[in-house]
Amino acid sequence: MAKTEGKAIGIDLGTTYSCVGVWQNDRVEIIPNDQGNRTTPSYVAFTDTERLIGDAAKNQVAMNPQNTVFDAKRLIGRRFSDPTVQSDMKLWPFKVIPGPGDKPMIQVLYKGEEKQFAPEEISSMVLTKMKEIAEAFLGQTIKNAVITVPAYFNDSQRQATKDAGAIAGLNVMRIINEPTAAAIAYGLDKKASRSGEKNVLIFDLGGGTFDVSLLTIEEGIFEVKATAGDTHLGGEDFDNRLVNHFAAEFKRKHKKDISGNARALRRLRTACERAKRTLSSTTQTNN
Repeated sequence: MAKTEGKAIGIDLGTTYSCVGVWQNDRVEIIPNDQGNRTTPSYVAFTDTERLIGDAAKNQVAMNPQNTVFDAKRLIGRRFSDPTVQSDMKLWPFKVIPGPGDKPMIQVLYKGEEKQFAPEEISSMVLTKMKEIAEAFLGQTIKNAVITVPAYFNDSQRQATKDAGAIAGLNVMRIINEPTAAAIAYGLDKKASRSGEKNVLIFDLGGGTFDVSLLTIEEGIFEVKATAGDTHLGGEDFDNRLVNHFAAEFKRKHKKDISGNARALRRLRTACERAKRTLSSTTQTNN
C-alpha cells in the first residue's frame, strides 16, 4: 500500500504548460511559481553551464533551439517508429533518435557533451520543478502526488508518466484522466450524486492540444465514453495566427518585413500572447 503521510499535491503535466495545486483551507489552491505565474512552461533547456526548467528555459529558446526540449508529453510512452512521433519530429528543433527497444531518445549538447534523455526523464525534470514550486509555497517537503493524463493515453503512456513521477522523487498515488479532474474541479460529481447518472461533455483547449471527452458520472464513478479533438490545436496556434497577422499588418503599414528577424518576431509573439491572455478577462487591450 502506498504511503500517504503528509500533504499530497495535484499536478497537471501539460504538453506546453504545467500547473500544481494543493488542497488547503477547504479548497484547491493553485500554486504560483517564482515568477508569480500559475502555470509553468513544460520546457527544459541545456546550456554550456547549466540546466534550466520552466520560464527560464522557454525565455532562452530563440538563442538555443537545438538544446531546448518541449513537447515531451508527445513522446512519453511511445515508440520511435510510431507514425505520430515521426510526423512530430519534423516540427521540433531538437533532435530525437532511436534508442534501445525502439525508444525515442532526445539528444542535446549539455556542458559541452552530447547527452541523451528519455522522454520520461525530461518530464521528470518538469515534475521536479512543480514539486519544488509546491514545497517553496507550503514550506514543507512533498512526497505524494496525483498526476493527470489525457483520457486517450494508453497503459504504456500512463506507466511512463508514473515512472517520470518516481524519477522526480514522487510517490504517485494515482494517475487520473484530465477530463475527470476537470469534472471534479467543477463539482460535477457532487451534482450527479443527487440526480442519478449524468452525461458530461468536457471541452479542454490547452496550449498545444484540444481534447473533447464525453463522461458519465454515477455515484461518484466516472466513465469515459468517447474522446475526440485535435492533438495539434491549442493556444500556441492562436499565437501563430496573431503573429502572422500583425507581421503582415506591419509590412503593409511600414513597408518593412520582419518575418526574417528572429528578435522582432520573439518580441511580437510575447506581445501577442500577453494580449491574448488580457482578452480572457477584459474586452480590449492595447499591448
